[in-house]
Parts: sequence; C-alpha cells; structure tokens
Amino acid sequence: MSLPKISFTAASRFLNYVRIDTQSDAASDTCPSTEKQKNLGRILVKELLELGLSDAHLDEYGYVYATIPSTSEKKVPVICFCSHMDTSPDCSGEGVEPIVHKDYSGEDLILPHDHTQIIRMKDHPDLQEQLGNDIITASGTTLLGADNKAGLAEIMDMAHYFAAHPEVKHGTIKILFTPDEEIGRGVEKADLKKLGADFAYTVDGETAGSLEDETFSADGVSLTINGVSSHPGFAKGKMESALKIAAEIIAFLPKETLSPESSWFKEGFIHPTNLHGTVEQAKIEFIIRDFSDEGLTAHERILEEIVKEVIGNYPNSTYQLVVKEQYRNMKSILDKYPQVIEFGQKAILRAGLKPKLRSIRGGTDGSRLSFMGLPCPNIFAGEHAFHGKQEWVSVQDMQKAVETIIHLAMIWEEETPA
Repeated sequence: MSLPKISFTAASRFLNYVRIDTQSDAASDTCPSTEKQKNLGRILVKELLELGLSDAHLDEYGYVYATIPSTSEKKVPVICFCSHMDTSPDCSGEGVEPIVHKDYSGEDLILPHDHTQIIRMKDHPDLQEQLGNDIITASGTTLLGADNKAGLAEIMDMAHYFAAHPEVKHGTIKILFTPDEEIGRGVEKADLKKLGADFAYTVDGETAGSLEDETFSADGVSLTINGVSSHPGFAKGKMESALKIAAEIIAFLPKETLSPESSWFKEGFIHPTNLHGTVEQAKIEFIIRDFSDEGLTAHERILEEIVKEVIGNYPNSTYQLVVKEQYRNMKSILDKYPQVIEFGQKAILRAGLKPKLRSIRGGTDGSRLSFMGLPCPNIFAGEHAFHGKQEWVSVQDMQKAVETIIHLAMIWEEETPA
C-alpha cells in the first residue's frame, strides 16, 4: 500500500539530538544513572506535545511516555515503539559534532578532528549499499550517538507523519523512550501498566531491512579478591597482592575461544570490563554472554574454575563471585507470537526492502520487555559501528526505518478483523 507523501524530519531531528550528551554510567545506582539523560527527555516531550500528543511526559526515572490515538473503528492491539536515549559509556558522547557527507561515492571518510579516524569501505562493508546516499558521522573525537538517537528520531518522525495524516488508519500507538539501555537497566523502572501496550518493537537495529528476534542471554559477574597487604619493604612471605591475583585471573581467561575478540555468530564469551583495587582488595567486573542459558552457566563455571585455580596458589587470600542476571534471549517469548515477526517482515517489504531476520550479538530493551510480558523484537534504525568514533548512519536508511514503522502500524490495523 502506498503512503501519502512523507515530509521526512528524522535527519534534522537526529542532528539536534546527538549534540545532547546522554551517556549512562554503570557505576551509578540512581535511575536514570545520569541526570543529563533527562535533558534530551524534556526536549522529546516538548516536541511530542507540539505534535498534539497531549499525554506526553517525562517521569521521575527519566522515561518518556506518549500516546498516538487510534484512527480506526476496530479494536486493534496496542503497539508500542521504543528507543533509548542514553549513549554508551565506552566512548565520549560530550560535544558531538555531526557531519553530513553528501552523495557518498565510496571514498574514505577522514574525520576532521582526528585524521587517524578513517571510515573505509573495506572495514565497513555495509557502506557498499550506501553509494549515492548521505552519510552522517561524528567529527573523530566522540561517538555519534546513532545508537540509539537514530531510533528516537525515526519514532518522532512517525509521530509527525500520523499527526499530519489523520486519514491514515492505525490503532493506538504508544511511545516509550528509555534511559540506561547501554548499561543493561533500560526498562527496570518502566511502568508497563501505564504504558498499556499489547506488543512492542524496539527501533535499535543495524542494517536496513533487518528484523531481530533473538538476542544474547546475559549475566553480569562481580569478582572480589581479598588479598593480604603488608609493608612492601617487609613483605617477603607475607604479601598476597589482590591486584596481581586479579591480573593472573585475567591472563588465564581463554583467548582463542570465549572472548569477544575471537567469537562470532552463536558463540558466547567471558569478558572482563573493569578492574580496580589495591593490594588488599581488588574487584573485576565481567559480562557473560551466550544464546542459551545453559551456555551462560557453562561459561560461569569455567570462570570460577580459573579463579579457584589461581587463588589456590595464595593460601591466605579469598574471593567472592556474585552473578547477576541481566537479560535473556527473547526468542523463546517471540516464538509464541509469530504475527509480531510476520507483520514486521511485511512492513519492511512495503518499505521496498528485503527483510533480513537476524540474531543480535547483544541485547536490547526488547529482551527485558519480552520477559516482562510485552513481546518485543528489534527493527533496524540504520546505525553502524556503534560505541566508537567511527559510528555512522545514512539519511536514506533512517527514512526507510520511518517508512517501515509507519507501515507496521497500518498493517496491525489492516490485519485486525472488523
């Protein structure tokens, strides 16, 4: 079905959103983990209110909620579109200066504020599909923030479209913008009763046309090592440095397997993300990933065996290993609701793309939402090379994402019996 002409606003919105620093902080125990995420939340609420979404608001935890009222006489399932406002703590998001590279022709994109940051087609194969398109990058000293401000801009553009075209039939649409997705806490305080959706889609995927129905299962592991401190001048036979023990444990981790550097497709990993401490006590934070819960358990067993072996050489030292569940593979939930994926694929086709059903070597808010009772796969937003200085997105892919989610809302209405 053809759409009334779309006056796209996603790119212009995106260029504004990425300038707002919204990095989350895993070391914080507040929600949101950083107050600055609310700065973007307030702007989004203002724009939603200007579009006529009268219930748009930012709650105390940094979540943005809004409703696009139904234009259908049918009782259509309520669909939510969700994106996250925070950017990764892995790379600076302060002072982002987006650059639009018009009519890309395959050349190397040398980022102006750090000429060592060069986006080459051979390193980014998806650029082969972008010839003639307009590529947005950062300037070389920060990430861009396409993960997931591209999704925010696309959902906002969808809301703009439906506000301008009340004649287009769709059911009630809920909008949810979350904080802290990048640190695994994106929906901890989400009020699903208030949201009132039956099904949802995160708009947080990569390649145009992709629809992701499977994620990693994920745990976080904290390892605390209690060593023995002593004056270094008189430490012979006494000191057992917790820092050195921690370094040994990290050195013993598998390298050719079970590491992010050596794993791909359905392979999981054990990944140390942080080490800090003193001679007396050191702490290592790990993330454990696999596509099955059994795989997670096996990886955690390997980690503890390594810890026990190393600690065994230090008779006066001890350790505590604490495992915390982060999220689980959403496929086990989504397989119970095949229409959620079927309608997503139809929408991608209507937008003129070939659907690509994929697994994510990561997680999205959709993982947690699915297990909270809101089945939620992930639709492409067009973001690439996220969490780093070479992150990029194309204007045209963002526009295709907008078309896709507009069609998706329409398909749910069309497929609902009168």
